[in-house]
Amino acid sequence: MSPEQAEHIDPKERFQELIQSEDLLEIRDFLNNQNISEVAELIYEFPDYESQIMGHLSIHRASSTFKILDVPTQKRIIQELPAFKTAELLNDLSADDRTSFLEELPSEVVKELIKTLDPEERKITLSLLGYPERSVGRLMTPDYIAVERDWTVHEVIDHIREVGKDSETIDVIYVVDDKGYFIDDIRIREIILANPEKKIQDVIDNRYIALNVNDDQEVAGDAFKMNNRVALPVLDNNNILLGIVTIDDVLWMTQEEFTEDIQKIGGTEALDAPYLEIPLLRLFRKRVVWLVVLFLSEMLTATAMGYFEDEIAKAVVLALFVPLIMSSGGNSGSQASTLIIQAMALGEITITDWWRVIRREVISGLLLGTVLAIIGFFRIVFWNMVFHTYGEHSFLIATTVSFSLIGVVMWGTLAGSMLPIVLKKFGADPATSSAPFVATLVDVTGLVIYFSMAFMLMHGTLL
Repeated sequence: MSPEQAEHIDPKERFQELIQSEDLLEIRDFLNNQNISEVAELIYEFPDYESQIMGHLSIHRASSTFKILDVPTQKRIIQELPAFKTAELLNDLSADDRTSFLEELPSEVVKELIKTLDPEERKITLSLLGYPERSVGRLMTPDYIAVERDWTVHEVIDHIREVGKDSETIDVIYVVDDKGYFIDDIRIREIILANPEKKIQDVIDNRYIALNVNDDQEVAGDAFKMNNRVALPVLDNNNILLGIVTIDDVLWMTQEEFTEDIQKIGGTEALDAPYLEIPLLRLFRKRVVWLVVLFLSEMLTATAMGYFEDEIAKAVVLALFVPLIMSSGGNSGSQASTLIIQAMALGEITITDWWRVIRREVISGLLLGTVLAIIGFFRIVFWNMVFHTYGEHSFLIATTVSFSLIGVVMWGTLAGSMLPIVLKKFGADPATSSAPFVATLVDVTGLVIYFSMAFMLMHGTLL
């Protein structure tokens, strides 16, 4: 087959052909000429050949492919690769990517893999693993370019040529003194455009954004979002430059945080592996706790209805609208909690904005409840005119349901919006105020509002 014909064949089809031909040299050439993302797709498409695919890649391309794979695939590849290839792969990974992978493994496995690292890489990895989970220290890499302020631009460019290939990025250069104290960062563009004889201290502007090694990883995400940077320096409490965090690592972290929040909002614990990869028993444990909590909470609904048993017995028609009242309050609460959780995650609101949130949600709840109340009122009146379902007191029933809807929807929006803020205030994850949890809370209180409204409006007539 000519090279021109090969270019027009789907990579998956071409790979199948090469596997059947068992031409190892051609397989190696083919894989090393594919984009990293295409190699990852081949690994997912042909899981039986994943270790062979990694084994045929050059070590640098293998490490670049490895870091974009999901964790279960990474684990299988490490188990299947020969020991020497595993050592090569782990040593070639950047320190932050290697640390991120090792975090997912049992401690006894981590100990064995760390033994395969070169002394310098082992020292760096142990240092990164020593920082708290979810801290910026776990994200940072020590592979950066540092220069001193008394160097000339020409010296800096020579230094970049010498060590740049081993750096995570050369887009930003970091200025330190002889003791490692951080002074400033400079974009490569400013260095290239400066006079070669100019000293770095005359180029810097002392305006920088830095992260502390113990900051939460969400702080790093906010810093990148607000400052349009590709990399940020990481300092200790003494202003010593320890490493840098790059935008690609923050994007991976943000994706993981988003996935966890979505799972919590859905009323389950965050999964620590892809859905199809997580053992069934562990999936059961992560779902059953919240389900039991919600079930026990929902049992309060029966208690509330039992409290109003006499009213229901006198006016059985009230029971017809219980699902309507409960679902309307639950839906409004779920809407509000989802909006507030997302706004807090994006940094659009903070705990100090609680009063502004209350005012907006009370007004929103009033408007939303009024719309539903009008629809409900006319539906009951019209239905009774046609089918005579609700008897002679249909107007009174419609009024009761309408006012109850306004109250329940207002309460739902208020509870749904305040619960995430209250949880955040006490140090809990706002995402745990999931839609099912809010809906259950509003269900119980909605019944109290409904039957209380019915007692006030129908006392002396139906009740």
